[in-house]
Amino acid sequence: MTASSVGKPLDRVDGRLKVTGTATFSAEVAVANVAHAVIVGATISKGKITALDVGEAQRVPGVVAVLTHLNAAKVPGADKPTEMTDKVVQVLQNDAVLYDGQPIALVVADTLEHASHAASLVKATYAAEAAICEMDKEIGAGFAPKAAPGRPPPDSNRGDIDAALATAFARVDATYTTPCENHNPLEMHATIAVFQGEDHLTLYDATQGIFGLRKRISKAFDLKPENVRVISHFVGGGFGSKGSAWSHVFLAAMASRATGRAVKLSITRQQMFAFVGYRPQTIQQVTAAASKDGTLVALRHEVTSATSRFDTFAEPSANVTRMLYACPNVKTSHRLVRLDVATPTFTRAPGEASGSFALESALDELSYSLKMDPLALRLKNYAETDPDEKKPFSSKTLRDCYTQGAAKFGWSKRKPEPRSMRDGNWLVGFGMATATYPSRQSAASALARVKKDGSAQVLAGSQDIGTGTYTIMTQIAADALGMSVERVHFDLGDTTFPETPVSGGSQTASSVGSAVKRAGMAVRTKLIDLAVKGKGGPLNGMSAEQVDAEAGVLVSKQDRTKSDSYEAVLARNGLDQIEEKIDEKEKAERKDHSTHAFGAHFIEVKVDPDFGEVRVSRVVSAFAAGKILNRKTARSQFIGGIVWGLGLALHEHTERDPRTSRVVTKDLADYHVPVHADVPDMDIVMVDEVDPYVNEIGAKGVGEIGIVGVGAAIANAVYHATGKRVRSLPITLDKLL
Repeated sequence: MTASSVGKPLDRVDGRLKVTGTATFSAEVAVANVAHAVIVGATISKGKITALDVGEAQRVPGVVAVLTHLNAAKVPGADKPTEMTDKVVQVLQNDAVLYDGQPIALVVADTLEHASHAASLVKATYAAEAAICEMDKEIGAGFAPKAAPGRPPPDSNRGDIDAALATAFARVDATYTTPCENHNPLEMHATIAVFQGEDHLTLYDATQGIFGLRKRISKAFDLKPENVRVISHFVGGGFGSKGSAWSHVFLAAMASRATGRAVKLSITRQQMFAFVGYRPQTIQQVTAAASKDGTLVALRHEVTSATSRFDTFAEPSANVTRMLYACPNVKTSHRLVRLDVATPTFTRAPGEASGSFALESALDELSYSLKMDPLALRLKNYAETDPDEKKPFSSKTLRDCYTQGAAKFGWSKRKPEPRSMRDGNWLVGFGMATATYPSRQSAASALARVKKDGSAQVLAGSQDIGTGTYTIMTQIAADALGMSVERVHFDLGDTTFPETPVSGGSQTASSVGSAVKRAGMAVRTKLIDLAVKGKGGPLNGMSAEQVDAEAGVLVSKQDRTKSDSYEAVLARNGLDQIEEKIDEKEKAERKDHSTHAFGAHFIEVKVDPDFGEVRVSRVVSAFAAGKILNRKTARSQFIGGIVWGLGLALHEHTERDPRTSRVVTKDLADYHVPVHADVPDMDIVMVDEVDPYVNEIGAKGVGEIGIVGVGAAIANAVYHATGKRVRSLPITLDKLL
């Protein structure tokens, strides 16, 4: 066999394209006769449009069309989501205004400059109504979300929590809050729509799910799915916001059909805060109780999160509490509050990122009540099996994450009393928290072919949202085919390729990788069969079991001098290529197991006692995520998640004016994210883990687990440093002074 490339820190196969600027993102695709569209957003958060004056805009040179609710084509499917990722969108269908920045007009012109200028001249008159954006004003109208197919129910209850609480030695009752946080990927959302006639549409879109987008748009516009082609070769960050078809995609398609031209629509950084989703605000009430020796006897986690008036998105923050610790009495609930805002959406580790802050902070508080080391408390309540699903874990190496992470960090040097450690004038704090994220798998397809020149091409209609999908799929395919990575070319991002799921929920490697592996192995099996049964050749007459594959050459296991190259096998049998398409389903053994990745964060902070400034000075994080497919890209994913966790803990907070419900932090000057100066060197430990059940390749997704627990680990470290418990993120100066 060729030496395995899976697991090695292979450089990104698309790296050179990206650093030289030749990778083509959706807004950069060269399309003939393209017009440019600019969205005009509402300047109120609730009410009706009473008049729209577009006359001045229409007179701007180069303007092709100005679409409003008065002349836009009807799209009856816009408000009819069919999949979990679908959203109700506003695409100029009526005069209602439902949130700040909602699209109320679309200007199409020959250049972006003309379109932008004309858009600034559209004048709207409104009948405004009072808008509410504060959760406490609507908390009495909270309601339980409907259970989503294939997802855990909104509420859970095991044991008798009230009876358990009555017997507890130590107990914590606290409310934790997380703010609204907006998506800010490097690449903003963009679409180029090209209608050919009335019934064929091509979309070049920055999306995490080309097939989901095709399904949504074809239904909305009453088109045959096969007549809608979606292409997305490179995505500059997704993180959840690009998993749904938002208003701008519909509007670009509407404009293309109306004008008979290709239409490019790129939304602005300010519009990122308007209609492409965000992580919703949460209020989380947690009760944690234990016996004197630290054994958990009860956990209660009640979550309320915000959604829009017209659609529903629930942040499943309490799901992590159901399964992370061995506690016999656990009760969780999720409730929603409707506000006059746009609809939230999936945001990196939706539920786990916000929920782990509450749970892991409460565990830390409980450890101080018990005068017990926070790590010892977690080890005391280590769940050997999933207490919620009552199934064995497919694999769980969390104990090693604790051990290796703590040793590398120097956790044993922690002095238990708050404010007991200093570095000069700085207060020093150590904090830790557990990380976990589900290891999902969905049905996926892939096609592999070996050509007569001995090279291979592998196709899967997936997306690379910056995670390294091109690279790891090349590695998986090379090993499956018995070839070197240099001879394998992997293609994705086109709905004419085999179908794959959305790149969300950390499932792309698991789902698409399994299909790619099986497709490659099927082609290799065919080649071996031709070599031993086909026309002549040095391996003819052997059994398939006697033949190995090595760097694109078939070799006799008994006599290494006997070999047959892939090119020779195909040429001798008169074939230009040999291929196999595989439709991979979820691995059958998964249903009998609970599938999760695990990790542990150990974080040091330094706090200025006079000014409340918090600096994260050291991070050691250990993760067990099955087979690591590429140690370099995996490390990047872990680090990316942790950096976002720093933002969650210390920086990010979308502010709305409570008088108008309008977002007032609409750019990166006012909406703060971590910069290089905020990020210390990070020590990432990847714990070896073998999982025979999770999927065909034994790998667990790593895109989201990095952020889980970081908020709590930092908050816990800040408490250790200062003695002040901050239960409301982000941890800003005013909360420590």
